[in-house]
Amino acid sequence: MKFGQVPDPASIDFSFPPTPAATIALLNKHMQKKPMEIYVGGAKWNRLDLKGFFPRGTKDELSYYATQFNSIELNATFYKTPSKSQVEQWKDKTPAGFKFFPKIPMSISHYSRLLNSAQKLEEFIDAVALFEEKLGMCFLQLIDNYKPKDFNRLADFLSLVPKGFPFAVEVRNKEWFEPEIATRYYQLLEELQISNIIVDTPGRRDMMHMRLTTPTAFIRFVGSNHPVDYHRLDEWVQRLKQWQEEGLQQLYFFVHQQMEVDTPLLAAYFIEKLNAALGNDLSIPRKPEPLKKAIKQ
Repeated sequence: MKFGQVPDPASIDFSFPPTPAATIALLNKHMQKKPMEIYVGGAKWNRLDLKGFFPRGTKDELSYYATQFNSIELNATFYKTPSKSQVEQWKDKTPAGFKFFPKIPMSISHYSRLLNSAQKLEEFIDAVALFEEKLGMCFLQLIDNYKPKDFNRLADFLSLVPKGFPFAVEVRNKEWFEPEIATRYYQLLEELQISNIIVDTPGRRDMMHMRLTTPTAFIRFVGSNHPVDYHRLDEWVQRLKQWQEEGLQQLYFFVHQQMEVDTPLLAAYFIEKLNAALGNDLSIPRKPEPLKKAIKQ
């Protein structure tokens, strides 16, 4: 994942912005006494990208991946809408409690730029709905040059999402984070009960807006294969502990790396810290020996 990549991660100010008052108010409004749901995963289960992660002799990468993580950011669906049989096949390869988080196809988000996409969206939702209880949340990632001048087009598209269907959006163009536009955008998401994705990537600190629009934190963490990644995750653990106390209901956290080979190691570190801080018992992914030396803490 090259979005937000920088030549020298050590030169970036990774200070966390404060939690906006609107986020705290929203979380307090949804305060519940039940335990927070937590899903942590990566974005790939490809053997070539995750060298050393799969034990020798592994016959099916997804089946093994699902023994190590409880979720996957399903970027495979970005390239095309999966067939219903493909969805059922993926579903059947994973254990109870596992969840998929499918990305809206680029034919909708990038090529069509949301125009004339009602039928495509319906076909996509019909397919991924077959994940049934294993469907986590679908998400729309807008192309970098999709700007707020097309705000109404986005609003019209999001109105097509069935009410109550788990859905999130990631905007990338810098104009979306200008205060007046951001306020209008966040209000739209709140009204539609759609989650606002937070992206933690070195070169785009404006995407660390910390503005939640539902009691769900959908976070895409982009590492840089650098020791600073561990310190960033430490900060996330503390912020998530705070949000849990304020009323956060669901946490969806996906780890990316510039070189994905290090993703399992970074995710394992994060899960260990998260378990200790929040009192959870998420399974900790296997730490392959070759990956232990990839980044020294």
